[in-house]
Amino acid sequence: MAVTEPASAPAPRPGGLATNNLEAFWMPFTANRQYKQTPRLLVGAKGMYYRASDGRKVLDGTAGLWCVNAGHGRESIADAVGQQVRELDYAPAFQMGHPKVFELAARLTTYMPPGIDHVFFTNSGSESVETGLKIALAYHRVKGEGARTRLIGRERGYHGVNFGGISVGGIVANRKHFGTLLTGVDHMRHTHDLDRNAFSRGEPEHGAELADDLERIATLHDPSTIAAVIVEPVAGSTGVLVPPKGYLQRLRDICDKHGILLIFDEVITGFGRLGTPFAFDYFGVTPDIVLTAKGVTNGIVPMGAVFVKKDIYDAFMTGPEHLIEFFHGYTYSGNPVASAAGLATLDVYEAEGLLTRGAELADHWADGLHSLKDLPHVIDVRNCGLVGAVELEPIAGAPTKRAFSAFLAAFEAGLLIRTTGDIIALSPPLIIDKPEIDFLFDTLGGILKTLD
Repeated sequence: MAVTEPASAPAPRPGGLATNNLEAFWMPFTANRQYKQTPRLLVGAKGMYYRASDGRKVLDGTAGLWCVNAGHGRESIADAVGQQVRELDYAPAFQMGHPKVFELAARLTTYMPPGIDHVFFTNSGSESVETGLKIALAYHRVKGEGARTRLIGRERGYHGVNFGGISVGGIVANRKHFGTLLTGVDHMRHTHDLDRNAFSRGEPEHGAELADDLERIATLHDPSTIAAVIVEPVAGSTGVLVPPKGYLQRLRDICDKHGILLIFDEVITGFGRLGTPFAFDYFGVTPDIVLTAKGVTNGIVPMGAVFVKKDIYDAFMTGPEHLIEFFHGYTYSGNPVASAAGLATLDVYEAEGLLTRGAELADHWADGLHSLKDLPHVIDVRNCGLVGAVELEPIAGAPTKRAFSAFLAAFEAGLLIRTTGDIIALSPPLIIDKPEIDFLFDTLGGILKTLD
């Protein structure tokens, strides 16, 4: 049967929207007006590179948004997703299940420390944070310690954008428009110390004592009222703040002393970012709850995973067996397609040794990053594993503008970087090679030399 062209073009959609109309999309964490005047469109991706709409290759220096750890265009993951869509596109997680989510949970828990052996699935890092905080509060209540209602975060911490996450988070711009947020939340001071630790290579030498701020807060509120402390092992979105030597262990000791749960937000540091599978491996400190997302599916299908100790899970498993033990969950918890993507992603990580590859490249990465030390306006450089940051002196009266200018220039030069304030953050896919690391820092160095 012959195929004929339609006699006329389709009628415009209601409202006059067309495919080249940029206004309908209110873009997240974006200067919308600036972007829509000079849009930067990505239309393809393979390996280490994006393809821009003008055909240029752009080296991905940020693993998308800290999530495409295995690189772009992985056919085995795409095949697994396609097959799952055809076989079982959706299954409810409430009172039902499907095989792949149980398989994924079992495999993921093998990466956890002894005793952390249960996982609750979410759809994003923000949802993992909310879930982890709710588990912590409910855990103390089912144990008969209902007075433990306080949550302690940290200044400059980022824990997603839902109400719990921005309450315990400490990035001012993320909080200022939304009122009082959750009550009963307090914050430890951050660990950023340019006077003592500028240009540290790896963990800074100074600042372990900053963890003692938790003791101050515990004394202020009474430790028996505190449910949990949540920190990023390496604070990512605020500009790659690496913890001082001994800091995380000190937090662990204080939490143990007072019966407080310690939550590690490993949404960024999980799945190989530091050259170990997780940050708790890198720093040798075991939390009670581990929050993940991003790299669990290589960023291909939204998914998050919250890991908890057996004691926490078992505390809920009481009462009549026909009753729901924990009233929480999402329509897409453990979605079949996301589960298939997660299993295929683990296959890639394991087959290619990607979860430890960062350790092999860490020295070369650090050398390249610290070669930028003496360039104009650079006031700090810091690194850990395959993550790094270049902090720039702000322009007087125009904070963030200098780093944003570097971002725009880098994109034009074929390099994608990320900026937060006046800090350039870098976190490439774990498949990066030494020549690509050299290109990244050569290109960035050339741009920094030209900034006003």
